[in-house]
Amino acid sequence: RDLKSRYLLRAASRTHCNLTDMWRQIKCLLLLLFFPIAACIICIPKSPFTIRGGASSTLDELDALVEDAVANNRKIVVVTGGVLSGIGKGVTASSIGVLFRAMGLRVTALKIDPYLNVDAGTMSPFEHGEVFVLDDGGETDLDLGNYERFLSVCLTKDSNLSTGKIYQSVIEKERVGDYLGKTVQVVPHISDAIQAWVLRVAKTPVTHFSTISNQGKQHGKPPEVCIVELGGTLGDIESMPFVEALRELQMRLGYKNMCFVHVSLIPVLGSPPEQKTKPTQHSVKQMMQLGLRPDFLCCRSSISLEEGAKRKLSLFTSVPENAIISLHDVSNIYRVPLMMVEQNLPSMLVQRLRIKPYTKYTSKNTKYSQASPNLVKIEKSKLFKEWTQLAQSVDEPETECTIALVGKYCDQGDAYASVMKALMHSAIATKQRLRIEWIDASDLASDDGDCDDNDEEWLDKSNAAWVRLKKSHGLVVPGGFGSRGLEGKIAAINYARTAKVPFLGVCLGMQAAVIEYSRNVLGRPGSHSAEFAEGLEEGVEDVVIFMPEGDRERMGGTMRLGARETILKSGSKARKLYGSEKVMERHRHRYEVNPAVASDLEDSGLRFVGVNADGTGERMEVVELEEDVHPYFVGAQFHPEFTSRPELPSPLFLGLLQAAKVFAAPKQTSGVANGDLEVTNK
Repeated sequence: RDLKSRYLLRAASRTHCNLTDMWRQIKCLLLLLFFPIAACIICIPKSPFTIRGGASSTLDELDALVEDAVANNRKIVVVTGGVLSGIGKGVTASSIGVLFRAMGLRVTALKIDPYLNVDAGTMSPFEHGEVFVLDDGGETDLDLGNYERFLSVCLTKDSNLSTGKIYQSVIEKERVGDYLGKTVQVVPHISDAIQAWVLRVAKTPVTHFSTISNQGKQHGKPPEVCIVELGGTLGDIESMPFVEALRELQMRLGYKNMCFVHVSLIPVLGSPPEQKTKPTQHSVKQMMQLGLRPDFLCCRSSISLEEGAKRKLSLFTSVPENAIISLHDVSNIYRVPLMMVEQNLPSMLVQRLRIKPYTKYTSKNTKYSQASPNLVKIEKSKLFKEWTQLAQSVDEPETECTIALVGKYCDQGDAYASVMKALMHSAIATKQRLRIEWIDASDLASDDGDCDDNDEEWLDKSNAAWVRLKKSHGLVVPGGFGSRGLEGKIAAINYARTAKVPFLGVCLGMQAAVIEYSRNVLGRPGSHSAEFAEGLEEGVEDVVIFMPEGDRERMGGTMRLGARETILKSGSKARKLYGSEKVMERHRHRYEVNPAVASDLEDSGLRFVGVNADGTGERMEVVELEEDVHPYFVGAQFHPEFTSRPELPSPLFLGLLQAAKVFAAPKQTSGVANGDLEVTNK
C-alpha cells in the first residue's frame, strides 16, 4: 500500500510539472506574439488605417470646416417655418439676403428639402411645381430661383440638399468601409454629414456670372453669410435629422455665428377681425422642444401685426418684442425687404451676429433687440435705393398688356414660376401692368387632332379658350413633357404666326413652332416629334429627334442640363436683344430639332440664328422669323427664364414684352389701375 501511494504521488507530481511547463511555454508563445502586435499598434499613427480615411475622417472634416467658418467670421442664418407649408419661407429668406447684400456682404443660400428624392428632376410639376435648373446642371427646388433672383448670384447643385442626397452620401461611405465597421446611425453620422454639407456650401464661392465660363473655374469670392432654409414644417418626422444637425451646428459654431428666424402664421378670424396668436405659440413651443430657439419671429398675416399681438407673442415665446417682425400682405414681393427695414431688422441682425465693422463701436452687452436703427443705414446704399425704385415701379405702370401662357400644367401656377417672374421683370422694365391669361393647351385642340363636334361641353370650353387667346397681346408657349396638349400648342402657334401676334417659344415651345412651320409652310403635314410619334420618314417628317448621347433608361439627371454657350448670328433679333455674339443659357431637354431638316426650313423662311458651341454636335438653339415677316416670332431650345433678374430681365422675354406693348398700343383704353401681376381665372 505504501509503495502504491508513493507511486501515485510521483505520477501526480510529474503530471503537475508537465502541465506547469506546458503553461509556461504557452505564456512565452503568447508574449512573443503580443509584443510585435503591441509594437505595431503603438507605432501606427493616430488616424484610422483604411483606404478612404476611416471613421474619424468625416469628423475631422467637420472640425476643419467649423474652424474655417469661425476663423473667417462666416455667419449662418437659418429660416424655419411653422403651422403650415407654403407660408413664405423662401421669400423671407431671400429678402433677408437682400438686406445683407445692401450692407455690402457676399451672400449665398442653401435649401434643405426633407423628401427622399435625390433631386427634384423626376418630380411631377403638378405635385412639386417647377424644376429650377442651375448653371452646373443641378435640377433643384423652385425656391433656388427666388434666391438667385433676389441675391443676384449663380448657385450650385449642392445648394439644394435633400434627405435622399445626404443618405446616399453616407451609405456610399459605409459601403467602402469609411466607418470601420461601426453601426451607422442618424446621430452622429447623418447629423455630422448634414453639418459638413451646410458648412461646405457656406464657403463655396458664388458669382454674378455663369460658373461654366473659364473652363468651370470658380471666379467668385467666398461668401460671408449663408442663408439656410429648412423646408417643410417644424415637427414633420422627415425633417428631424436636419433639426438635430442644426442644433448641433449652433453649438459648434457658437451663439454669435448662427441665428434662427422662424416664419409662422397669424390668422385673422371673426367679426370684428381678431389676430390669433395661438398657432404661432404652439409652433414656437414645438421648436423649443426640438432644441432650437428662435431669435426672430416673422409673422405672416393679411394685415399688419398689432401691438397687443406682439406683446402676447413675446410673453409666450420669449422672443423680444422688437424682434417680432410683421410680414403682412403687400402689393408685390419686392416690398418685403422694405418692410423689414422699417422694423429695424438689419440692425438687429448685425447686433445678433456681431457682424463687423458695424458692431466695432457697440457694446457686446447690448441686446440685439435694442440695437439702434442708426447701426446700419442701408437706406443710403445704392442697391437699396434701386430696390426701392423697383418695388415702386411695379405699382406705377404706364400701360397694360395681356400675355397668354399656353401650357399643360395651368392648374399648378408654380409649374411655370420662372416664366411668370421673367414676364414680370420685363413688364417692370417696359412699365406695363402685366395680366397673364392661363390657357390649357388641351382646350385649344384635341390631342388626336380631330375635334368631337358632338361634345358640347368641350366645344364651349374650347371656344372660351380661343376667345381669351385672341384678346391677348402676346403668346408664350413654355416647356413641358408628354404629348398631352401638343396639338393645342401647335394650333396656338399657328394663330400667333398668321395673326402676327408676338410669340416666344421655350424648349418644347420652340420644337412645337418648328413642327407647325414644317406642316403649314413647308408642306409636310406628317411632321412631328420622335418623342410622340413613331414611323416618321427620316429627314423629312422627323422634325424633332432624340439626342444621340441621351439615356432612354435612367430618368434622373440624364438630360442635356445646365449652362451651354450659344453663338448668335449677326443681324438677328436675338443678337440685337442680347447685344453679344456668345451667350450662356441653361438647358433641360432630351430631344432637339433635327439638323437634317434645318436647311429645308431655312429655305422656306424659318431662320436658325443660334447654334451651340459646346462641341457636342450641331444643335439648333434659337429660331426666328424675319422682322418684315413677323414683328416678334422667336423660339429658344434653352430656358431664358432661369437667368432673368429683376434688375436685368431676360433679353428674349424683354423683346416679347416690347413687341406686345407695340401690339397692344392701338387697343389700350384710358387709365390703368395700379397693381402687381394679375393671374386671371383658369
